Amino acid sequence: MPLYKLEEFDPQYRETFDGHDVKALDLYTQGGEKIGSVADALVDPDGRFRYLVIQASGNALNKKILFPIGLSHIDYNVNRVFVDGLSKEQVQRLPEYKDSMTVDYDYEEEVRKVYRPETSNVAYNRDTYNYQQDSSLYNLDEQKNKTLRLYEERLVANKNRVKTGEVTVGKHIETETARVSVPIEKERVVIERVTPTNAGRVVSASEANFQEGEVARIEIYEETPEISKEAFVREEVRVTKVVDHETFEAQETIRREELDVTTEGNLPVDRTGM
Repeated sequence: MPLYKLEEFDPQYRETFDGHDVKALDLYTQGGEKIGSVADALVDPDGRFRYLVIQASGNALNKKILFPIGLSHIDYNVNRVFVDGLSKEQVQRLPEYKDSMTVDYDYEEEVRKVYRPETSNVAYNRDTYNYQQDSSLYNLDEQKNKTLRLYEERLVANKNRVKTGEVTVGKHIETETARVSVPIEKERVVIERVTPTNAGRVVSASEANFQEGEVARIEIYEETPEISKEAFVREEVRVTKVVDHETFEAQETIRREELDVTTEGNLPVDRTGM
């Protein structure tokens, strides 16, 4: 089973662990002696912690080794990792870990042999091996650290843009009968016979001009109406879109888990953070 460095498996692992970084922790024995620091962690394809990569220092040899996660106790309150029974002799016997190497079954077996109880007489096979066979080395949650996660529901509001309608603005033609008045003039001839002022006066032969035929020509005119149509801009219609804002409030019933602690007898219980 391949193992991955923590950041290779989850580049955002700090966010996954609420800002905690296991690679920033120092390594101490249960007696309070600093024996190194955490350089990295190795996880399996399912994301389960299998080893802490320890930079051993101090009285131990100065080298990197693998430490099974089940033998450790991580305390983020003091930024420390406490280990059970890691001795200088064990560090000396452990194979050195290098960042460039690939951890395979054979290398893990060299590591496990150092941590397994000397009384163990279990036969291990590379084809059938699984980490449950060394549950004391890997099952951190089943040993000294039990994690109980409390969950709560939250309302998450999102918005979707949906089409609720459509407005079409166009134009059509309506017809009506219009009337217009135009004054026009028409000429006509009025012929009147009137009595001369000096009627009965004798005129000379030269004044009297007797002729036959046309005596006077008068041209008669009249106006005729000319009706045409012209187009004018009557009005303008502007079509725009405005956004009205309003707040939509929703109400739902959400659930939240609370911790119940029940003890029997006079037991000291540290309720830090409760």
